[in-house]
Formats: sequence, structure tokens, C-alpha cells
Amino acid sequence: MSQQQVIAELAPHGVLRAAINMGNFLLVTGKAPNGDPDGCSPDMARAIAAALGVPVQFVPYAKPGELADDAEMDKWDIGLIGAEPSRAEKIDFTAAYVEIEATYLVPAGSPITSIAQVDVKGNRIAVSARSAYDLWLERNIRNATLHRGNSQAAVIEMFLKDKMEALAGLRPGLIGDVGKMPGSRILDGQFTAVQQAIGTPKKNAAGSAYLRQFVEDAKKSGAVAGLIQKHGTVGRLSVAPLV
Repeated sequence: MSQQQVIAELAPHGVLRAAINMGNFLLVTGKAPNGDPDGCSPDMARAIAAALGVPVQFVPYAKPGELADDAEMDKWDIGLIGAEPSRAEKIDFTAAYVEIEATYLVPAGSPITSIAQVDVKGNRIAVSARSAYDLWLERNIRNATLHRGNSQAAVIEMFLKDKMEALAGLRPGLIGDVGKMPGSRILDGQFTAVQQAIGTPKKNAAGSAYLRQFVEDAKKSGAVAGLIQKHGTVGRLSVAPLV
């Protein structure tokens, strides 16, 4: 593949339009001086644009599902979200560049002590609709029932109001939530690791190959680890394994 072909696919309008999931507080940790989003995801997009020699233009989305919905609408060129099979129908993903543990919080007095005990008939799991871990749960939960909210605040309200048995979430977010619910506990381990990747519409074959190699090089060189350090997410984000 030539650099010109990659640029033609990834920056057809002269800029790299990078779709960012603004709802992931680990990957978008603030704003740059010019008002653009800042964090590991925006910095990955900036690095790709710099390597291609084009400007970057951020396209913010409140939720990852909405970002994925626009894959064929010519609204973005690369999207930085969790790689999930349902999203991969329209999007070619790189391997993950970072991972985030997903687990459960259980209320005070809960008899549940392990992740394996959650998927039991009669148990209700509160989860944020169309999050990457919701998509995983939808494929894998066999006995418990999933109850979805449109925001994490709505999910927590539902979990508390209806006295549900488990609250699914990313471990770093649940660490913040547990302090607001006296006696609640976060279960050890993970039911999945949400793998944050970079995708491009399936029509961009050369662009997709370029992005896959870019991500592997960024992990191998220590660049991703450097971004985790820079944005203060050590211990909450992990560099994904090389492939």
C-alpha cells in the first residue's frame, strides 16, 4: 500500500476526521487549550494524523453505539471505540491498544462473592445500554436478566431503586461508585476486558492495514504506555498485548 492510497482513504477531505467516544472518562480525560478533547484516544488520533501529514478534526459522540451507527454515513474516517463483533459488521478494527477491566458491583448484604455467581436465574444486572461490556453480556449471559439504562447515572438509579443484584461496569468507574453506596462491594476479577481499538469503515482496506500496523508499533515502542502515564490513568488502563 502506498502512503498516498492510505491518505486518500483515511483523509479524503484533506483532514483526518477522528470520531471520539466522549463518554469514556478514562480515554477522554479533559480538553486541550483549543477546546478539543484530550486524553489517550485523542492523542492516538493526533499521532495518526501527524504520521499521515494531515490535520486532525475531532467528531465527538456521547455514546459509542451512536459513533458505530455512523460508520457508513461519511461523518468520520477513524473511530476510537471498543472493538465488538456487532460493530465489526461495518467497521474494520485494529487490535486493541488499551484494555479496561469490566466487572460487577453488588449491594450491601449480597450473598454474591464471585463473578460466576452473578449469572443465575432470578438475578438482575443493571448495565449501560450499548456499551462494549453490555454487548459482551448480551452474548454471554444465560440465566440472569439484563436491565439497561441510557446513562451510567440512570443505570445506578435503576440499580438502587429496584434493588438489583448486580451493577455491571468498568472497574475504574465502579471504584468511584462504590463510595456512594455504603456496604457495596466490587467483585474480584473481570467478566471481560473492554478492548479499545481504532476502526475505519470497511471500504478502507489500505487504511485499515495502515492502522493495524500503527497500533502495534505504538504498543511496541512504548508510545501507548507513555500516553497512559501522561494522562494519569496508570492502574486504570493497561497496554493491550501485542498481536
